Amino acid sequence: MTTSTPPIAHDPEQEGLILDMLDRFLAVEVKPHVHRLEHDDVYPADIVEKMREMGLFGCLIAPEYGGLGLSTTTYAKIIERMSRVWMSISGIVNSHLIMAMAVQRAGTEAQKREFLPRFATGELRGGVGLTEPDAGTDLQAIRTVARREGDHYVVNGSKMWITNSMYGNCLALLVKTDPKAEPRHKGMSLLIAEKGEGFIVSKKLEKLGYKGIDTCALSFENYRVPADRLVGGVEGKGLQQVLGGLELGRINVAARGLGIAQAALEEAVAYAQVRKTFGKPIAEHQAIQLKLGEMATRTQAARLLVYAAAEAFDRGERCDMEAGMAKYFATEAGQENALEAMRIFGGYGYSKEYNVERLYRDAPLLLIGEGTNELQRMIIAKQLIERNPA
Repeated sequence: MTTSTPPIAHDPEQEGLILDMLDRFLAVEVKPHVHRLEHDDVYPADIVEKMREMGLFGCLIAPEYGGLGLSTTTYAKIIERMSRVWMSISGIVNSHLIMAMAVQRAGTEAQKREFLPRFATGELRGGVGLTEPDAGTDLQAIRTVARREGDHYVVNGSKMWITNSMYGNCLALLVKTDPKAEPRHKGMSLLIAEKGEGFIVSKKLEKLGYKGIDTCALSFENYRVPADRLVGGVEGKGLQQVLGGLELGRINVAARGLGIAQAALEEAVAYAQVRKTFGKPIAEHQAIQLKLGEMATRTQAARLLVYAAAEAFDRGERCDMEAGMAKYFATEAGQENALEAMRIFGGYGYSKEYNVERLYRDAPLLLIGEGTNELQRMIIAKQLIERNPA
């Protein structure tokens, strides 16, 4: 899908200031509390409030609508740093910004003026309501229906695995406005759905990792949405509007994978220098050196792919292949580094006392989210053939 986003300038000076501020915030406000919040699966309300004050919920929103207007490259570095410390808080920002970017890219001017400033401040905060119990990768199979009745849409259906839906208050909600349309995507639309009567959070889902952040099952029972909340004002454009955000979403997930890979590498390098066996630090054993060398190279390769995809996105280029490569490689790097770090830590890596155990549980989500890595490889291959015809 070709992005219609105009080129975005990357400002190294602004980036440096923002990343310095973020690093201080993560060191002081997040890192000391991660073990407790993650262990108890507690929503980090105080941390989220500070993120709002820092403007992170508006970091990609254009300045004319109250946002920071940062480049995707800077945004990827923000997500990478967050994920090094606690991946869950990066998800709180990312899902929200995919919703905001759908409105910024495809919304009417009235919708942009009404919603983007509220998204930027975090007054309205949420994510995207796409996945259903029987529709994940195949979004055209969704069954949630929105029927027009006068000046409202009446929504009935259910959604699954929706991030930011318990503590957030708004979703970009993918629905069928014409369930009989052929091809199916022509009957799909996107609604700006604020919480109200009939918008029901059914349950919070228990997860292997990715704790603290609210991931829920939802149901909609005669839930009414004003007709002027139809993104773009025209029915049948919802799937394209959602797919337009997948490149950005995959760059974000790739940056999370990079953050996990970097954190695992740092933990392993530090531990290998203090843990001793047979009279010397294990970092001096060749078996451990081979692991560290592979982990470091894998992390740097992931970093280059993530930054290349982000830079292509900022230039306004089509980058579904580049984003797919970054997402596939960086998330696999996170998974592999987390496992290798656990093996370097030995029994201690299996203990909840150390960060390595959490990294090992958080990493697998990234192989699945924003399109499975099997799907990414198919996208890469198809684009490779399309761009290089025989």
